[in-house]
Amino acid sequence: MTAPTPASVTASPADGARQAPPPAAGRPIAHPPLAMGRVALTVNDLDRVADFYVRAVGLAPLRRDGETAWLGAGDEVLIELRQDRAARRRSPREAGLFHTAFLLPERTDLGHWLTHAASARVPLVGASDHEVSEALYLTDPEGNGIEIYADRPRARWKLRDGQVHMSTGALDLQALVAGARTSTWDGLPVGSRVGHVHLQVGAIGPAEEFYAGRLGFDVTARYPGGSFFATDGYHHHLAANIWNSRGAGPRLYPSTGLAEIEIRLDPARLAAGRAHDKVSPASDSTSAELRDPWGTVIALRAVSAG
Repeated sequence: MTAPTPASVTASPADGARQAPPPAAGRPIAHPPLAMGRVALTVNDLDRVADFYVRAVGLAPLRRDGETAWLGAGDEVLIELRQDRAARRRSPREAGLFHTAFLLPERTDLGHWLTHAASARVPLVGASDHEVSEALYLTDPEGNGIEIYADRPRARWKLRDGQVHMSTGALDLQALVAGARTSTWDGLPVGSRVGHVHLQVGAIGPAEEFYAGRLGFDVTARYPGGSFFATDGYHHHLAANIWNSRGAGPRLYPSTGLAEIEIRLDPARLAAGRAHDKVSPASDSTSAELRDPWGTVIALRAVSAG
């Protein structure tokens, strides 16, 4: 979801809504298990952007190799920054990233992050209650959107007409801070991860054809100008909207912004996708690479459970 343009994304009332069911079986590639992996961004100024993700967001610097930096929580890479000083600056009207959403383990962690943001004077661009989650929004120095959020318990999620009920309402910041952990801020806690990635696209129809039809995600919600995709009963792992990018054509590279989204799959599911000609091999049997209709790279990685 998103904090801006709340009127355009508010769902219908929850009267008659029912609880979301447990995860169900689905289409061949994306089901189950699935996890969002790291998000790669191309940036002009690596030092400046990396400092922001460490100082403001709370990611830890994990390693750096020349003009690439990997940041994360614990030992898990969440963001990869690739420097290209010559890349043109992406327009906010073109296809690409709307925001990367970092999911925190507990609501108390979100309150702790908000306390940190206030103390560090991190500028927020929005704060929303989406019913399934509570979310805070900010923007990095090169215009890449960021969401920091915590899910509400899945038992409290509702379905309406077969889709997850989400809305954009005011977030009770005082209640969030009141429930925050009181320990010293030392960055995002272990267990934080990329919960979802929200994209800007040129049209919703081709986005649904690719993310639902080709990759096999379920369409979990639709709003005016936006569709949400997930597996295993989650509210969304991916989303696509045209709120700023209606009619956008294929992306022109090199440019700053989103370079790649990693999605982690069970090896058997990745192999089944290849057998059905759903994906093209990348470098080896454990990975595959696709491009969506606007040229955004989706990297599929086989990851064994445990």
